[in-house]
Amino acid sequence: MSDYQLIVIGAGPGGYTAALRAAKLGLHTAIVERREVGGTCLNRGCIPTKTLLHASQVYSDAAEGARMGVHAGNISYDMGEIFAYKRSVSDKLRQGIHALLKGAKVDVVEGTAQITAPGEVTVTAPDGAAVQYTAERILAATGSVNVRPPIPGLELPGVMTSDELLEGTDKPYESLVIIGGGVIGVEFATFYSNLGCRVTLVEGMANLLPMMDRELGQNLAQILKKKGVEVLTSAMVQSLEPAEGGLCVHLRQKDKDVAVTGEKVLCAIGRRAYFDGLFAPEMMPALNGKRLLVDENYQTSIPGVYAIGDASSAVQLAHVAAAQGTDCVERMCGSKGTTDLRVIPSCIYSAPEIAVVGLTEAEAKEQGIPAVSGKCTLFSNARTIIEDPGRCFMKLVGRTDTREVIGAQLMCQHASDMISQISTAMVNHLTAEQLLSVMRPHPSFEEAMAEAVENLISKL
Repeated sequence: MSDYQLIVIGAGPGGYTAALRAAKLGLHTAIVERREVGGTCLNRGCIPTKTLLHASQVYSDAAEGARMGVHAGNISYDMGEIFAYKRSVSDKLRQGIHALLKGAKVDVVEGTAQITAPGEVTVTAPDGAAVQYTAERILAATGSVNVRPPIPGLELPGVMTSDELLEGTDKPYESLVIIGGGVIGVEFATFYSNLGCRVTLVEGMANLLPMMDRELGQNLAQILKKKGVEVLTSAMVQSLEPAEGGLCVHLRQKDKDVAVTGEKVLCAIGRRAYFDGLFAPEMMPALNGKRLLVDENYQTSIPGVYAIGDASSAVQLAHVAAAQGTDCVERMCGSKGTTDLRVIPSCIYSAPEIAVVGLTEAEAKEQGIPAVSGKCTLFSNARTIIEDPGRCFMKLVGRTDTREVIGAQLMCQHASDMISQISTAMVNHLTAEQLLSVMRPHPSFEEAMAEAVENLISKL
């Protein structure tokens, strides 16, 4: 008889969500974690960065309050206290996860796990002691780690990944060079520029956020520039070297050599699936590129071994991992998953926020889907005028044949809270007219959604 019906390896959003669902469905479950529960998202990613962004925005709003008649005077910040606040938020959420796991009677095993045979997991504790456990099924939810490409000088002291920055010093920087204009890069550029740090943001592609609608990246670049951020696009990093007061980053931009300097350098180029040492050499499953290959039920090429989240998915988002964790366990228990995993919203917590789901108009046409987009700028939106976050807009994409809404790109305050409207519409195949039929409160940012839908309808 096995020790457990399910062993989950990794206690990030995907892992602990899967473990909780398994316990609810009656499976005797254990979860193995080598560091802290909550994974990268809670401890070195999503939650810490959003906490820092909130703190920096409070400071920025107070410093600029005079335009609204609010004169605070002698505004200052203490980076140590900001980082302490960040840690307190993560601690509180981590305690909550522990309480949920305990309440669900999920055994939490501390240590590094290795799958040594079908149905067998060896866990090496921090003190070096190794214990073998057996399970009917094993679920790998080991997440991802930062990527450091082989660029000369990227190994120098003073070059950090986002994990290292969040775990390390709480010293304020006078200047910072950020390599990578994706989600991680623009969020840290927002945080540090809010606090008055001189930020240079470097992106190799033609626009920031290159995997999203081009207008989002272009608009964000203009907003960051107004904050004092130097934005360099189409700029490929060639090398780094020590310089007076920090580091010098050598770039090639549009056939010109460019050099930028900063006290520190943040490497925010991306992340890769992490399963180093998870499988004994003779147990290594099939791969899909650099990720674990799984079937429609999340099972790897090893029977009884499953994988979810960043370890196996091309979409590296915490809510995707959590949804896959629930779906995987439900499929193990013979039921159909309750979440539609085809509709995936993505958010960036810049100022203003960015949220997208589904297809852009260009992507739809590339796939042969007849589509048009409707757009609303929020210049006349009362809430936007009050808060004045800069140029904001909403785009909605619809099919001309069925009139269904198939995508949205929002750049406005509270975009992350509104994008689910479009996700719900897409999952339920709602038409633009049906989306317009909802009454929206006034004054609200949501009012602009109706204008965007009306504009879309006029083009369908």
